[in-house]
Formats: sequence, structure tokens, C-alpha cells
Amino acid sequence: MDRKKYLEEIENVIQKGPFKDSWDSLFDFTPPKWFNNAKFGIFIHWGVYSVPAFGNEWYPRNMYIQGSEEFKHHVETYGEHRKFGYKDFIPMFRAEKFNADEWAELFKKAGARYVVPVAEHHDGFQMYKSELSHFNAFEMGPKRDVLGELKEAFEKQGLIFGASSHRVEHWFFMSHGKEFDSDIKEPLKCGDFYWPAMPEPDHHDLFSEPAPSQEFLEDWLLRTCEIVDRYRPRLVYFDWWIQHSAVKPYLKKFAAYYYNRAHEWGIDVAITYKHEAFMFGSAIVDVERGQFSEQKPYYWQTDTSVARNSWCYTKNNVYKTANEIICDLVDIVSKNGCLLLNIGPKADGTIPDEDRKILLEIGDWLRTNGEAIYRSKVWRTYGEGPTQVQEGQFTDKNAKTFTHEDIRFTVNGSCIYATVLSWPENGVVKIKSLADRDASRLPHFHGIIKDISVLGFDEKPVWERTPEALTITTKAVKSDKPVVFKIQVD
Repeated sequence: MDRKKYLEEIENVIQKGPFKDSWDSLFDFTPPKWFNNAKFGIFIHWGVYSVPAFGNEWYPRNMYIQGSEEFKHHVETYGEHRKFGYKDFIPMFRAEKFNADEWAELFKKAGARYVVPVAEHHDGFQMYKSELSHFNAFEMGPKRDVLGELKEAFEKQGLIFGASSHRVEHWFFMSHGKEFDSDIKEPLKCGDFYWPAMPEPDHHDLFSEPAPSQEFLEDWLLRTCEIVDRYRPRLVYFDWWIQHSAVKPYLKKFAAYYYNRAHEWGIDVAITYKHEAFMFGSAIVDVERGQFSEQKPYYWQTDTSVARNSWCYTKNNVYKTANEIICDLVDIVSKNGCLLLNIGPKADGTIPDEDRKILLEIGDWLRTNGEAIYRSKVWRTYGEGPTQVQEGQFTDKNAKTFTHEDIRFTVNGSCIYATVLSWPENGVVKIKSLADRDASRLPHFHGIIKDISVLGFDEKPVWERTPEALTITTKAVKSDKPVVFKIQVD
């Protein structure tokens, strides 16, 4: 690729399109309707790090940190780093059982509406055909255009295709291999697998040094725009550290280029980001492994994984239950968010049985209760109940314990949906937010309830509204997962 010519093309697209590389211009971004309606997506961490399947997806960094568990495991299993480094896993990443259509069918059954494969993780191995580096899945390892195959398969199933880039962290990701006799040695040049392997800062803050260089950031911009031009993703997800001050001008350029290309192609797209990397209103806020405690007036996304300890497949993954994830999905949607749920395929391209089981359980629940989720909007309040959801990122290490008093609300068309997160044994639910209170007291609801049904059950519940609560009584309803009341109003 002629890098200079491509950079000039990026500038031309920015200058000619409606979006310029400034926050004032990018503020005209509007979240696409498909995102607002989708509510549930699948994230995929799959790459060379799936071969050792040890620790987590940061194995390529940690295996070069002397004294770490990954370092010890690597030496014991594969030998000295100077003889067997991370690059030597690439030929072992064969993906011999990878079938994009099978993945797409599974994600469709899981009830997902959009899918975001990792196009390039911190390790620097591109999971797509690229003209910028030979270290990509089309030329090495599987020798297949993985991202291209996934896009085609997803779109055949009616799934929205997205892509994620974690490239910025590669600035320092492989640097610890320079601290001893390993296969990471100078000279390293742009396009090399390990380049640039700069010293990792003690604190990954906005102004940490050494800051990413112009050469590295131009390479980042080219790689990210190449994904856009070659695959036309409807969503681009960015991981952390793009908030670094040196990256800001390039983020603006990318967003302007991406939004202009989308305008040119007639598609609606979105960018998701963390840590105030983008100016609020110019893209969609993402919370990693956590959520908000209150309803938000803006659309947002949380990304989390089926496993607590890793984003990629490892032999020791600690899995959440499908019920826990469904409760989180309901809570997130009631607060105006979407859930992007990650799975980690094995190196051979198969999806682990545990991941598959969780996805199918979620899909079964959504087939019955999806009208309370898809295309829904927030109600006057997100919910009620004693359980407080901890706000912030990385808060999903422990499962939440919900009670039968914990209820979440959404609206869709002429109905309010009240989802009871933990079903009571006696079948009696009291919903305080739907009490029949005097309108002068500004209740959440003072309209007419025409009918109440229970999604997935034939029983007609008995209900009564008093000034204290809407009380709904059932006899035959039993469930180990959230139960949804469909409340038709007038």
C-alpha cells in the first residue's frame, strides 16, 4: 500500500464530507436506529492468544514479564523465549474447524442482533486481509480472511456486522520482551509484528510517556480506515487507552472519515468508546464489565464476557450463569443501554460447549420475552426493589443476588413490561410503581390498565390496583429465570 496516498485520501474524504475532524462537527452524530433497537450483541475475542489459552488474552504481554505466571508457564511448556516467542504461535493458529456460517447460526439462535469480532487485538495480529502488514490471518496462521467470512455469514443471518480495534495498546504491549534475551529485538520497523514495543508506562494516563509517535498513530489510522473501507462495519468498537492525549487528533480524523464514508454509502454507523476518549455526543459511551446504577437519557453500551476471568478461551475459564447474564441484560436495557456479550472460541475455530450452552439459554429466554427487550424504550423509571446495582466498570466479578421485589420496566408500543428478576415461590408480585395513586402526587403511572398477561405462560393472572401497589397473583407460573408481565394500557 502507498501509505502517503492513503493518508491523502483520508484527508480528502474528511474535507469533502459533511463531518470534519473537530468535536463541533462530530457533535452532529446521531445514534443509528438499528443500535437503539438491537439491545443485544455478541463480542468475539479470537486470535493467536487462543493457542496457549492460558491466563487471558493478555498472554502475549504477560509471557514476557519475568516472574509472572504466564512467563513460568511459557518456559515450562514451550521453552526459552529466545527460541520460542509469541510469533511462533502463529503457525499453530490454524482454525481448522472454523465455520463462519455455524457461528452465525448460533448467534442468531442466541437472540443477538449485532456481532462485533475483534479485528486486531493488542498483540498486533490482524484477523483480516491487510495491505499494511504481512502478519494477518489471510497470509499466516489460518490463511483465511476471517473478518470477511464472518461479515458475509452474519449478514446472511440478518445480523449487523461490526468490528473492534485494540491496536493503540500495541504501542507498549510487547515491550517487556526487550528486558531480557527473547525473540523481541531491535531493529523493529513499521509493519513488523512486534513493532514498536516501546516502554510501558507505570500509569496508563492521558499524558503518560513515551507518548505514541506520529509514525505509529498514522499507522493506527491507516489500519482502522482499512477495516472501514474493506468491510464497511456498522459499528466500530475501541478499547481503552485511545483516550491518550496524543491519540485525540487521530480519533477525530477517524470518526470524520468513518461517518463520511457511511454517509457516502448510505448506511447508519456508530462508534463506541471508553474513558472520555471522544467528546460526549460524538459517539456512544461504553462501560467495560459494568453498568450504570440509574437510567440514562442517552444510549450506551456495556461490554462483558461469559467468563469472569478472561475475554478469550482458556482452559480455566470461570463462567457466569445464563440467568445472571439475562438479569444484567434486563437491567441494562431498562436504563437505556445495550449489552455486548463476549465469547471466546478455541484456536481450532470451535466454540466451547460452555459458551454455546449459555448463548442458547439466553436465546430461549429471548424468544419468549424478546418483545420486552428489542425495540423497547425506557419507562418513567428503570425499576424498583432493594438490590442496588454497583455503578462503574469492572464490577461484574461477583454475581448479583436479586429478589422478587427487584423489577425492571420497559415500554414497547401500547404495553408496559415489568420484568421480575427473581420469581417468588408463592407467585405473588407487588409492583409499587404501578400503584393507583392520586394524579396530583405525580405517580409514575396514572393511566388505565386494560389487561395483564405473563409472557410464556397460558395462565391468566389475577390483579388488583390499590394506592400501595399493583398486586398480581399467579398459581402455575414457575421459573428459574426472570418473568415478564405484559401490561396493556390505555
